[in-house]
Amino acid sequence: MNDTPGWASPGSSPSDGQGANVPRPAEPTDAPGAPSTWSKQQPPAGQWSPPTVPGPSGPVPPPAPAPGWSGGQGQGGWGRPPAAKPGVIPLRPLGVGEILDGAVSTLRAHWRTVLGITLTVSVITKIGDVLLQRYVVPAPPQLKPNPTPQEALDQLVQSLKASLISLGPTMALTLIGTFFTTALLTIVISRAVLGRPVTLSDAWREARPRLPQLLGLTLLLPLLSVAIMTIGLLPGLLLDGSAAGVLLTILGGLTAAAVVIWLLVRFSLSYSALMLERQGVAASLRRSAKLVQGAWWRIFGILMLTMLLLTLITMIIGLPFAFVALAVDGDGLGGLITGTTTEFGWPFLIITGVGAVIAASITYPISSGVSVLLYIDQRIRREALDLDLARAAGVPGYGSPSPGDTTPGS
Repeated sequence: MNDTPGWASPGSSPSDGQGANVPRPAEPTDAPGAPSTWSKQQPPAGQWSPPTVPGPSGPVPPPAPAPGWSGGQGQGGWGRPPAAKPGVIPLRPLGVGEILDGAVSTLRAHWRTVLGITLTVSVITKIGDVLLQRYVVPAPPQLKPNPTPQEALDQLVQSLKASLISLGPTMALTLIGTFFTTALLTIVISRAVLGRPVTLSDAWREARPRLPQLLGLTLLLPLLSVAIMTIGLLPGLLLDGSAAGVLLTILGGLTAAAVVIWLLVRFSLSYSALMLERQGVAASLRRSAKLVQGAWWRIFGILMLTMLLLTLITMIIGLPFAFVALAVDGDGLGGLITGTTTEFGWPFLIITGVGAVIAASITYPISSGVSVLLYIDQRIRREALDLDLARAAGVPGYGSPSPGDTTPGS
């Protein structure tokens, strides 16, 4: 029995148990003693259609659906109008391909500004790296032929120490380059989303007030990662190379690495939040954690895919320069074939440096673009940022942009 009140369209069957003298919910009751005003002929059940409106020359059919919409509830629901695209991305939740395409499209649309930033930063950091490698970093240790097991272990330890020592200056210069490119390219990409032009001076003027906070964030995350790795490795290293110490070192290193990866993904959107929402370091970290919550694996997958893509681009560009440098720099190629350690000279450093500058000029914009577009995508999914972006871009039908609508910040 259906005794729930509600709407019933004309011609529908009465509810189970509903008497003939009980009016249907859609029917008004007639006054006592007055003749019925309802026609005895009703459309058959389940075949009611929208009425037509009489016009001057006959009935007028119902209005057609709005452009961009389709009826078809039986085919998955109402269709949606295409999303506005004032810039490099459509203003709606993005797929992986659209995020990567948006980063590349920014490089194409604003290539003068983007290449001006990346080439300048890459050349300066690479010159510093070459000078450090030539005059500051010690040469790698010479390997003895046919070493005993103990000698082989000692050589491995010495090689690892030399690699860590040589890697330190390179990582410091990489952080400096990442700092400047993140600051400037974040502004460029946020303007590209709105379809607005931007020059290098515009990007610098807008990013300059945020540089102290960004520097603190850029230093905080690597230091936090080093501290976590040290805590994970230290208990095993204190056991002086015993079997239990080696096992504890491996387990501690893997655990610490997993914690570092989790934190880096959780805070991966903090740079964009700091620059575009003009928040402090701690507030940006909390903001990133909130946006990543519930989407950690998706963001991790996109970042890993981007890292693999950038590594592939770097190898494709860098390997030809490396082979040319080995062939030009004396016995470099012969040393590579025989497996002996070779001290490379200026030709090798200069040629490989040129390849590294070209690779960095391409990978820096893609890396920054993916980071910023992931931030925008998460805010579109969580906070309907696409409406604010459409209004800021002046898309018709979204209202007039406010004076402060210049970037995707809040």
